[in-house]
Amino acid sequence: MPIYVKDPKLLAALQESRKRQAPYAGAFLLKDEPGTDPSLVSGSETDKNIHDLKGKELFNRLHEVGTLAQISSIQGDQVVLIGHRRLRITEMVDEDPLTVKVDHLKDKPYNKDDDVIKATSFEVISTLRDVLKTSSLWRDHVQTYTQHIGDFNFPRLADFGAAISGANKLQCQKVLEELDVYKRLELTLELVKKEIEISKIQESIAKAIEEKISGEQRRYLLNEQLKAIKKELGLETDDKTALSEKFRERLEPNRENCPPHVLQVIEEELTKLQLLEASSSEFNVTRNYLDWLTSIPWGNYSDENFDVLRAQKILDEDHYGLNDVKERILEFIAVGKLRGISQGKIICLSGPPGVGKTSIGRSIARALNRNFFRFSVGGLSDVAEIKGHRRTYIGAMPGKMVQCLKNVGTANPLVLIDEIDKLGRGHAGDPASALLELLDPEQNANFLDHYLDVPIDLSKVLFVCTANVVEMIPNPLLDRMEVISIAGYITDEKMHIARDYLEKTTREACGIKPEQVEVTDAALLALIENYCREAGVRNLQKHIEKIYRKIALQLVRQGASDEAAVADQIQSLPDRPAAVEVQLVDTDETQVEDDKLDQKVVSSKNQTAAESLEGNDHDHSSETSAEEVTIQMALPDEPAVVEVQVADTDEPVDSKDAKETEKIQEGEATKTVEKVLVDSSNLADFVGKPVFHAERIYDQTPIGVVMGLAWTAMGGSTLYIETTQIEEAEGKGALHVTGQLGDVMKESAQIAHTVARAILLDKDPDNHTFFANSKLHLHVPAGATPKDGPSAGCTMITSMLSVAMKKPIKRDLAMTGEVTLTGRILPIGGVKEKTIAARRSDVKTIIFPLANKRDFDELAPNVKEGLDVHFVDDYNQIFDLAFSDGQNEKK
Repeated sequence: MPIYVKDPKLLAALQESRKRQAPYAGAFLLKDEPGTDPSLVSGSETDKNIHDLKGKELFNRLHEVGTLAQISSIQGDQVVLIGHRRLRITEMVDEDPLTVKVDHLKDKPYNKDDDVIKATSFEVISTLRDVLKTSSLWRDHVQTYTQHIGDFNFPRLADFGAAISGANKLQCQKVLEELDVYKRLELTLELVKKEIEISKIQESIAKAIEEKISGEQRRYLLNEQLKAIKKELGLETDDKTALSEKFRERLEPNRENCPPHVLQVIEEELTKLQLLEASSSEFNVTRNYLDWLTSIPWGNYSDENFDVLRAQKILDEDHYGLNDVKERILEFIAVGKLRGISQGKIICLSGPPGVGKTSIGRSIARALNRNFFRFSVGGLSDVAEIKGHRRTYIGAMPGKMVQCLKNVGTANPLVLIDEIDKLGRGHAGDPASALLELLDPEQNANFLDHYLDVPIDLSKVLFVCTANVVEMIPNPLLDRMEVISIAGYITDEKMHIARDYLEKTTREACGIKPEQVEVTDAALLALIENYCREAGVRNLQKHIEKIYRKIALQLVRQGASDEAAVADQIQSLPDRPAAVEVQLVDTDETQVEDDKLDQKVVSSKNQTAAESLEGNDHDHSSETSAEEVTIQMALPDEPAVVEVQVADTDEPVDSKDAKETEKIQEGEATKTVEKVLVDSSNLADFVGKPVFHAERIYDQTPIGVVMGLAWTAMGGSTLYIETTQIEEAEGKGALHVTGQLGDVMKESAQIAHTVARAILLDKDPDNHTFFANSKLHLHVPAGATPKDGPSAGCTMITSMLSVAMKKPIKRDLAMTGEVTLTGRILPIGGVKEKTIAARRSDVKTIIFPLANKRDFDELAPNVKEGLDVHFVDDYNQIFDLAFSDGQNEKK
């Protein structure tokens, strides 16, 4: 055994002893430090402490019995020792290096022929053989022993077994100290038996690990062989070949329609894919690129609908009104039919929220038989969303248009670009400028996406954009689109929409049957006028949903209370074993007299029948009670005789009679639910207090007050202009305006003041100094609402002249129009909205600029109905209309 000697003096002594031809030393085991567990592994610090032990301290830590060992060789600090016989320490001679006197110990005499000793030794040998079969290391030990020691005898056998066993040092020390050969053999047998148990555990662990490894290797080898066989037979290809085949198969249906330059790029990328390693990053980039290139429907167009009548029917099914939009789509279809080919266009629908701009896009797609794709650009600030990313970026993707073509699968879809007036602008570029190429009919035939990097033909795509305020769209982008303005709905249109679309959809969504609810026209009219004056119908839909939700809750509560009442009635009825047969026989009025006595008799009979039914059939108890109620209610109004027969349960009931009874029960046992009526009187119970009140403040406008017409985001509204005289003194002429007016409106007031002075000089020369000597205050009510625009000019002039002449204007008159300093009336916008506002305020006469006559003539007849409209181009005409006492003729 090799021993490492750290003490230089001891190592020198050993070398000296070897040189003196007495190469022997004593080997003794060191005792464990008191208070430590010998089974625990000692650390490097403990080893260091052992080497620090010297002299007396070291002597006290040694076991008494050790081994006389021959020094075989010394190499550096490694000393190889060969054990020969036992020694016992008697006394210490020298401390450094530790030198001791020893006694040589001999084994106790024993009988070689003793059967017990022989049997024990044979068992040790047998056990050692079993261990040697499993451990090659032990066989090396045996060879080394026989070379250096010699043949085995009983004592040497015991020593050898203990030496090569894996026992701990204290157990081996016990064997070393034991001089009785038999006892030593017993100790050794115990140690080698433990060793064979350890070898069995080792073998099982090794076997389990080997099975696991061999199983995985076997599966791997079989899979590889299977791949090789399939490849040889042409049943399967490798990953790259399979990918290439997939891309080619995907491209094959559109290969004839695919542009040559795109085919060339695809072929180059497929060749590149075969040369790349599957684990490289470039492989994934190329694969994704090919995936997008082959997913686009090159030249694949859907069959377009050129049937104008069918398209008209579909558009009318989905939306009421919107005639301008529908007419434009029908024109689009007519042109396509005459040309015989599908075409693209860029249309922009502008109007207030909730008028159906987005929803009609889907309806148009259905009418044209085109696939529909919608994406919103509201708040979009990244150009890459439109044009795509460069392929060199990680996570790069194409733009929205390429994603659209992949999703819809055709090259001529209808693409709805929502909220185009709310485009953002950030550090990543200006999306509005990026849309210039997409929405330009001259450029989008060769639209270039940054990711695909090949031109795409979008000339057949129908683009429908939506916007609330056209003025927010950049002019170059607006110039590329055909704008169709969608004004708000008038009350009649909202009534139709609520009846034919909103109410029906909401009723189905809430699970309510038509016969359970009735919403009167008066309730709908009040809802529109007092709660939902917006131009669109989105708020109207919310209020109708609110009404139906409350009705649903009311119906469920009523049903629950009725069920509870029926259950209580059933529990109160006694059980009677009887069978009942109920028949309804129609008779003439002459055969039945509906007097009180008959009603009482029939009622009592019905009650008996119901009780009997409940006694026979508990499952039909609620039906029977319902039948009883139905019959009793029908008797006073309907001529019928009710025959009730009560029979014992012992008697058999005829099957035909039983079927008739069951049929009557099914037909008559229906629970009547009270119909919910929503009228203008109880509308507030469903939707709360009215939000809007009458816009008309005055029945007869006083002096200095004139009704104007304004356009708002909610559609249109009436606007009062009020003027009053603050003070009058020579040279005090001035104008003070209030009402949160914008700069344009303030300038209009100054122009009106100047024009009014000139008009007054012409119409009332005696009062021509009024404006020069009067300080006027002009106010526009609803001071919290910002107001701006030039169209109140003529209204302001009329208000000032009314104060100056101390004369009120004509009853039920409203006007609008921009005025110049010379008194000319310029055109205004929002003719439909302002007309709707006038109708809502019961205005009978409206004054519009002459330039807006065509806009008014294009309005629907129901919008213009009942209005006396005058078109003027000079303020003198307005003066005559506003302050005349007699009849007015339509100009």
